[in-house]
Order: sequence, then structure tokens, then C-alpha cells
Amino acid sequence: MTLLPDSIEVFERGWLSSNNIVLHGRDEVAMIDSGYVTHAPQTLALLRHSLQGRPLARLFNTHLHSDHCGGNALLQAEYGCHTAIPASEADKVRAWDTEALSFRATGQQCPRFSFDATVAPGDSFILADMIWQALGAPGHDPHSLIFYCAAEGILVSADALWENGFGVIFPELEGASGFAEARATLELIAALEVAVVIPGHGRVFGDVKGALARAFSRLEYLSSEPARNAQNAVKVLLKFLLLERQRIVLADVPVLLADMPLLHQANRRFLRQEVPALAEWAVAQLVRAAAARIDGPYLLNQG
Repeated sequence: MTLLPDSIEVFERGWLSSNNIVLHGRDEVAMIDSGYVTHAPQTLALLRHSLQGRPLARLFNTHLHSDHCGGNALLQAEYGCHTAIPASEADKVRAWDTEALSFRATGQQCPRFSFDATVAPGDSFILADMIWQALGAPGHDPHSLIFYCAAEGILVSADALWENGFGVIFPELEGASGFAEARATLELIAALEVAVVIPGHGRVFGDVKGALARAFSRLEYLSSEPARNAQNAVKVLLKFLLLERQRIVLADVPVLLADMPLLHQANRRFLRQEVPALAEWAVAQLVRAAAARIDGPYLLNQG
């Protein structure tokens, strides 16, 4: 069953790269989120096929985690596309402050890119000849936006709502509030008339009520014991490294985790483990979940 109009195309990318959303208008083509840097050439190839010779006129980012904006630089170099980012991130991008932008904190890569405009909650714009509104969606990321087309009942939900959950609540790891904001974002989405959701990761889905119920339940589970959110973050950060590299020497895992400032904060506040023990635990968790396997001295990506 087709949930979206023909003018909206979604490249479902998996978990290392965010989904890419291509919006074909009569006068111009736009894209929302550009994926991770190691997948940027593939992103460009997919986009060229979709564009069929048309230029990419505009690029939007829902938020500036590396898996959503890592392809920006390549797309800007290829198309000179007008790029809009969340307004609250503008100063950080202008100064290219990799600490404030979270790339350093998570041990992830993102080539430097520029921007031409900003988007703030409440702003409206036209994509694929439809009117969209930007809404603030803090929780997973305090600066995240979601985009809503009321006329079609379409929501670009970024990492605020997936079919089965949402992204790690990162502010809580740093001692800031995030659970309350995530709940408010889910309540905002529940108040909208949404027929179809395009998530930041995973397939497009129409069972919005079911997804919200699962998200509220997971949020209650995490917020009732914040260490669970920290544990989830450790697993996610290691899995991200594994997705990027596909193979990691087991003896290097503690070193890689120790190099992530965000993990240090989460460990100090919630987990209170020595890094080698934390690394051993995270590896065991990924193996148990069939998200990785051990082959001699290596941890290999799986699933």
C-alpha cells in the first residue's frame, strides 16, 4: 500500500545513516536530511537517480546529529543547494564548534558544511508544492525539529518518533532535562492529525496510534530508571562505531569508548563502571541481541 504521494520519495537507509526524504515540486526539488558521511557517495548516487537531471535546490536538516547531516558537505559541493538548519544551531555551525555540535562527544565524523537559512518552530515553507510547518521536538535532541503537512496528514518525525520507539534521550546523559521534553513532543504529535509518519530511521508507517503507545511505554520505562537510558546509549554508540567500521579489534573497544566524552558523562552519572568492564558489558549486550558477533580477536557487525 502506498502511504505517500508520488511527489515524496524516501530512501530508507538503515541505522548508520538517517532516512533521506526527497520532495519533488513543480519548480524545485528539496531533500530532508543527508545521512552519515561514510554513506555520502551512496546518498549522492541515490539522489542523482531520483532527480533525473534536475538540480537539488534545497536541503533541510531536522537536527544536526552526524547521521542526519553528514552528507551535507558533499551535496553542497555537487549542487550548491540552499541549506536550512535549526535556528538554535546556527552559531555552532558558523563557528564549526564540534564540541557543541556533539560530533566530538559521540566519536563520530561530520565534514564541515555551511548554511544559508535557519528554520525555527512555527516557520512555514513549501516543499513538493505542499505547505509544511516546523515544530519544535526536543527530547532526543534539544534543537530537533519535525515537519508537518496538515493538508496531507504527513509528519516527518526525525528521531522523535519511530515505529518502535525513538532516539536516545541524549540531554539526560549530560545532566540536562530530556525525558519531560520527549513526553511533551510525543503529546504534541498525538494532538496532530497524522495519517502517515516518515521517521528518521525505519520504514514509513501509518499506525500512528500504535507507535505513540509504544513510544510512551518506552519513555516510561526509561525515565523510571534513568540508568536504562545510559545503558541504551552505550550500546547505541558502540553499535554506531561497528556499523561504520564493520569490524573492531575487541581489545580496542575500551579505548574507543574511553575517547567519547558523552560516554564518560553517562558513566559518571549513572553506570559508575570502569571502562573495560563497561566495554565488556556492551559487547556482550550486542552479541546477545545478535547485533554483533565475535570472531577470534574481532567484534564483527551483524544484523
